[in-house]
Amino acid sequence: MTSKIKVDNINKVSDDSNIIKKCGTTTTIGSGASNPIVVDGSAVTLGRCGGTVALASGATQTGFGRTGTVDWQTTPKTGDFTAVNGEGYFVNTTSGAVIMTLPSGSAGAIVSIQDYNNTFDSNNFTVTPASGEKINGGTAGGILLITTEGQGLTFVYVDATVGWKTVQENDFTSGGTTKIIASVSGACNTLTQDGDFKVATFKGPGNFTVTQVSSTAPENTIGYMIVAGGGSGGSKGSSVSNFENGAGGGAGGFREGRNGPMGCYAASPLAADAPTNAVTLTVQAYPIVVGGGGSGSPSSGAKGSDSSFAGLTSAGGGRGGGPNASCTPGGSGGGEQNWGGGSSPLGNQPPVSPPQGKNGGAGAQTASASGGSGGGGGAGEAGVCASGNNAGRGGAGVPTAITGSALAYAGGGGGSSPGPAAGGPCGTGGAGGGNNPGGNGTTNRGGGGGGSGQNGSAGNGGNGGSGVVVIRYKFQ
Repeated sequence: MTSKIKVDNINKVSDDSNIIKKCGTTTTIGSGASNPIVVDGSAVTLGRCGGTVALASGATQTGFGRTGTVDWQTTPKTGDFTAVNGEGYFVNTTSGAVIMTLPSGSAGAIVSIQDYNNTFDSNNFTVTPASGEKINGGTAGGILLITTEGQGLTFVYVDATVGWKTVQENDFTSGGTTKIIASVSGACNTLTQDGDFKVATFKGPGNFTVTQVSSTAPENTIGYMIVAGGGSGGSKGSSVSNFENGAGGGAGGFREGRNGPMGCYAASPLAADAPTNAVTLTVQAYPIVVGGGGSGSPSSGAKGSDSSFAGLTSAGGGRGGGPNASCTPGGSGGGEQNWGGGSSPLGNQPPVSPPQGKNGGAGAQTASASGGSGGGGGAGEAGVCASGNNAGRGGAGVPTAITGSALAYAGGGGGSSPGPAAGGPCGTGGAGGGNNPGGNGTTNRGGGGGGSGQNGSAGNGGNGGSGVVVIRYKFQ
């Protein structure tokens, strides 16, 4: 027969305190915090198959070793500190640089760090070993400077040869963010995609409506292009006896801005990188105005109309001069008729920075029906002045890939003269320039209309090309 001892409690003789106490389904072993319990044997089993062994809240363990992990301290470190073996730290360098000193190394010691607010790139984090120890086998006492945004590292002490070895390195991963959400309205206006960007193109009036902005503030400063309508070319008018031939129309004003780091496209030479003329989106509807080109006529012709977005305006191009009407200033100036006084009509009117256009070209000042007239100014070049019987060509426009494809905008219209010395070619975007009638500026490119000269009869100046507004923003 197997011997048994049946008791509910075992107490000490000295003070009658419990050594083993049975209370309901719970058995307590030990008699207080100051009384250690020693279990002596070649093998000790705690728990049962399928059971759980747990440390009480606040209790610690020793002698079991680590499993390659640390206990993360969730209060961020904002100043210099000394690390403790087995701990991980979130380090916040938002307000300034921080230095961490590693503990004295012992084989298997482990420490981890993590950039708390992704600011290691702006304020550095420095790791210093204990006196005479190494990091990654470097010079004894040599520091490790961490300057990568969002960096995380684990350090394990190996031996005196390599010291603390960095393992389990991680890079920055973006957190949950919101992006710009917007829509366009108005006939002929489109919203297309170019990689991670959306491009809103307005060929006519409408609204660009923002219903959500990005949680990453720099992404809300966007790219834009505003091109006004080009001015018409000058006409010969109804009188064939007058010496003055029609000059080229000035291109519509050209304004472009972008957030350089967020731009991701080849901008024109006139682009203003933020913060100059920056447009930062907020939740609202932005009215868009797209200027029409000036209409050529047998009489005066017309200046182009303005385009605008978000408080920025590009001015319509100046009309080209003729016998019935002088040239006018504008986004780019219209060219001067051949017997018009020798002036160069002003561009960039009203003045903005960077300039939205160039001056028109002067006429040849030849008191003859065959004298050449000046070319209209373009966004990238002044209209060329006429010389003798040779008319001036229109000033060149400027190229930009804001829509995803490189195109040139806002070229001036070519001037005119009759006969073999006909008007020179128009600038890029100004599709016409020459005789009876002048060619029209390209639609939605802001080109100036070509001038019209005498060749035995009168003729109209070309129409200016209409403008366009483009908005480019990051959506993913």
